[in-house]
Amino acid sequence: MASKQKVGEHGLIALDWHSGNRSVLVDHELSGLMLGATLTTKPEDGYLALLESTAFGTRKIIETFNKSGIPVTEFVVAGGLIKNTFLMQLYCDIINLPLSVLESEQGPALGSAIHAAVAAGAYSSVNEAAEKMGRVSKALYKPNVERAKQYDRLYAEYEILHDYFGRGTNDVMRRLKALKREASDAAN
Repeated sequence: MASKQKVGEHGLIALDWHSGNRSVLVDHELSGLMLGATLTTKPEDGYLALLESTAFGTRKIIETFNKSGIPVTEFVVAGGLIKNTFLMQLYCDIINLPLSVLESEQGPALGSAIHAAVAAGAYSSVNEAAEKMGRVSKALYKPNVERAKQYDRLYAEYEILHDYFGRGTNDVMRRLKALKREASDAAN
């Protein structure tokens, strides 16, 4: 049901910091947030907003790398989520980069085997071993230009919330966690 929605149709924006923010902000005191929910918000709306928030977080990481002089020009995906073509296209549209997909169903094991082959002297470098042992479907997903532009607008709202709650403008998330700890300590 979420896959049938237009960009922004659900009227929501989320921060997926349910276990803190591990990248860019590196703050475990942050928590999740969903803004825009109404009495007409449906489960698929929240689901889509949370999927989008993970892609927005990825885009924030990519932009941080780019601003730091480490250009990100391709995104390679591995693991079980590659089976979800809707999610892969969503990521592609939000990060506005082609998505390449690792062809192995055992990406971590393949990575270990590649490093082991280099350590054993079978290959002189990880790049050489990866080229011989691994396969990637290059640019399997390409950004939909129109959806990418629409997601730019939603991402701008994400960035405002990211900085407002994550960079100290409003530390309500930290205060709520402190209250939770106090209440928990008092109960024990």
